[in-house]
Parts: sequence; structure tokens; C-alpha cells
Amino acid sequence: MDIYKISASHLEAIKEQPFQLEKEMQQLFETHLSLLTGLTLVKSEFLLKQFRFDTLAFDHEKQAFVVIEYKRDKNQSVVDQGVSYLNALLEYRDSLIVEYNEQNLGQTLKRSDVDWSQSRILFVANAFTDYQKNATNFKNLGIELIEFKRYKNDLLTVNFVERSKSAPALPQSMASEKGENASLANITKEIVVYDEDTFYQRGSEKTIELYERFKQAILNLDNELQLVYTKFYAAFKKDKTNIVDIEIQKRALKLYINAVWGSLDEPKHIFRDVSHVGHYGNGDYEMIISNSDQLEYILSVIKQKL
Repeated sequence: MDIYKISASHLEAIKEQPFQLEKEMQQLFETHLSLLTGLTLVKSEFLLKQFRFDTLAFDHEKQAFVVIEYKRDKNQSVVDQGVSYLNALLEYRDSLIVEYNEQNLGQTLKRSDVDWSQSRILFVANAFTDYQKNATNFKNLGIELIEFKRYKNDLLTVNFVERSKSAPALPQSMASEKGENASLANITKEIVVYDEDTFYQRGSEKTIELYERFKQAILNLDNELQLVYTKFYAAFKKDKTNIVDIEIQKRALKLYINAVWGSLDEPKHIFRDVSHVGHYGNGDYEMIISNSDQLEYILSVIKQKL
């Protein structure tokens, strides 16, 4: 990525200033972990048996642990290390929960609170090779890549390397593998990556079509909105914050706006206050949608959060 500064009537190229040490990259990334990734820092340099995790973090939306590793040398393998770390994370679950609770992060975590199928490893580096990107291009591998670059004038870029939409899943048949493939086989049994396909499995032809219409309309509201699929809903995020969440069901959609009840101008009063009701989506505003009659009105309410 080329970065330029507008200077009078010309453009001035901003040169990259690579991190010289992995530790330097790690300290900067951890300091701003919540802003950069939406994750909560649990422990830096966490020791787990024979492993040392650079960063142990927790994803409160997915209720899952995340291990972050930093790489200055882009020629290093990420798949082998990622598979080993994922297996360690899944094997020593109680140790992670104990560490989380000892850090006093605002809640007491129980084993049943954690969605272990959402465990993942993040690798952070200045850049990754095409080989590394292709080697991790599997939906259920649980390994993700982030390119983190520093430039002069105190500028940073963060690029979440996305899997291709046609990325295959590691075959479940690997679950019977032995020897060197046993670790990878364990991951195929444990890790689940939720995407549009898994989301649609809970819907019907009618609600899928309805969701598609709302999805496109919401994304058109703001170019900075990002769509992320979770176990229970599709999240429309801006700056790592959920703006709208949508659950798909066989007969209808459930749409949530992430706002405190009473803070939005909603003159038709068609949303329900769920501030004291258990629900998966974020926010106090819920609406059950079976058609698109109120689409424009719903969009006008959502705009107040953008």
C-alpha cells in the first residue's frame, strides 16, 4: 500500500519504517489492542506448558480465547506454529480460564461460558508471502493474518487479510488421521468458522431473500460498515463496534440496533425494548421483520447510530 501526504500542490510519498524488533511491534499492538481488533488483553507473554504465547486475548462477542503471535521475518512458517498453538489452547482449557479470572477483567469466566469452537490464532507481521496466505486459506483452520505496517510521521496501516469467498474447508475425513496430521485433524473436529453459508442454514428461502434486501440496504448506508458473521447473528460493524445485528429464522428476521432504549428518535414505536429481556443481538432495540414494508423507516432509525 502506497501512502502519500498532500503538500501544497504536490504529493509526498510516506516511506515505510519497518519494525526492527518483534517486541516493538508487540508492545504497540497490545497497547491499542481493543481499538485495532476489538479484543481484550488477558496476558502478555503467557506461559502454557512448553509454549509461550506472545499475547493471550479474549473475544467477548464470540466468547472465545485468541492467541496473537508477532512475526518480523515473513519467511517463517505460520501454519505449523498456528496448529500447534491451537491444539495447546484446546488441550489446556482450564489454564486459560484460571488466567482470565486472575486478571480481574470484569466477569468470572466458567468453562461453559467459553465457545471453544471459536478459538483462533492471529499472526501479525509487516507482510505475508503469497504462500502463507494460500496456506491459511481454509474456512475452518482457525488461523488469521494481520499486516501491520509503520510509516514515517507516526502513521500505521492495519490490513486484515481476508480469505477468498471460495476458500474450502479442511476435510472432516482428516479426523481419523494419525501421526503428523493428528494435530490438524483435531482442529477440523473442534473449530467452526461461521460465514454466510452457515448463517443461511437457519433461514428459509423467504427469510434469506428478505435478509439479502436488508443487508444491501444497511451496507449502502455507510462505506465503513463491515459485515461479520457470528454463531447467532450477522453483525454490521463500524470501528469495531456493532451497529446492527440480524438473526435469521425460518419465518422472520430479528433486527437489533445497538443503542440504549430511549436514545433514538423512533416515532412509530415499532421497536421493542429488550433491555430487560435475554437476547443474542446487541442493544435494547429489537424488531421482528417478516416483510420489507418498513425498510426505509428502519434505515432512518439505524442512521442515527452512524
